[in-house]
Amino acid sequence: MDPKVSEGGLNVTLTIRLLMHGKEVGSIIGKKGETVKKMREESGARINISEGNCPERIVTITGPTDAIFKAFAMIAYKFEEDIISAMSNSTATSKPPVTLRLVVPASQCGSLIGKGGSKIKEIRESTGAQVQVAGDMLPNSTERAVTISGTPDAIIQCVKQICVVMLESPPKGATIPYRPKPATTPVIFAGGQVRADPLAASTANLSLLLQHQPLPAYTIQGQYAVPHPDQLTKLHQLAMQQTPFNPLGQTTPAFPGLDANPPASTHELSIPNDLIGCIIGRQGTKINEIRQMSGAQIKIANAAEGSSERQITITGTPTNISLAQYLINARLTTEVTGMGTL
Repeated sequence: MDPKVSEGGLNVTLTIRLLMHGKEVGSIIGKKGETVKKMREESGARINISEGNCPERIVTITGPTDAIFKAFAMIAYKFEEDIISAMSNSTATSKPPVTLRLVVPASQCGSLIGKGGSKIKEIRESTGAQVQVAGDMLPNSTERAVTISGTPDAIIQCVKQICVVMLESPPKGATIPYRPKPATTPVIFAGGQVRADPLAASTANLSLLLQHQPLPAYTIQGQYAVPHPDQLTKLHQLAMQQTPFNPLGQTTPAFPGLDANPPASTHELSIPNDLIGCIIGRQGTKINEIRQMSGAQIKIANAAEGSSERQITITGTPTNISLAQYLINARLTTEVTGMGTL
């Protein structure tokens, strides 16, 4: 264990996000909020639970590393109590492990996995916990779920080691946070289509917002210019409100006075043949997801004879193109670091 994040060590403030089911959240909150109040007071960490009537909720834990570890310990032991209580009312003989799901920016997952899976193997062996990094990003985000299972003590040691990795390898580029969505009323898509799917609705709104909202702030990521993280996160938060929008090409009251048809431009990328599959995905699922989230038109040329690369043409507003480039880059990073195989 690196001493810089040991209890009582370096006073670094971290934010860790957990994804929990409604029943788990109820256990953490307790009657009249007494359990979460006690956790906050005894750990010294800030513990916030996302609002909304969703099947899943985000629990955000913020504070110095030692406070975060105490909060995790209290949550892990509370879940173990729940398991023991459930077993007393059932015929089960073997006790299932405590399981927690972290939400981690995809750009940090490569460091967590390590070259050829070396780091994640080391964490598993040294803590005794099972650790799994999801192969795909959570819907409408650039974050992945990292599932930890084991005894409370194993989970605490595992979280400590994950915190070391997160401190040593900060997120790269813009992070679009995962926000669980409830089933809601229908939302109007571009073109007047009506869908009740909240995840699809939020991607449609993100696309519309990106086309109507000016983005003056950009950062350079490798060869790409991507919207500044603060701007992208702000747009994503607006998109998550799921406000109905008029079809593109009509004036929208949400952004009065803005040009509804900003000029389109084209950008071309060359992708190695052996990596094009991770961009396209099974039956085109990944490329369609990138098209939806970015709002850009994306065409992949057929392989030219004797060429080791495929040409990708992206058409749209500068913002559409930047977001499409960022999402394509994220998919390539996934493939190169081996995350897609886990």
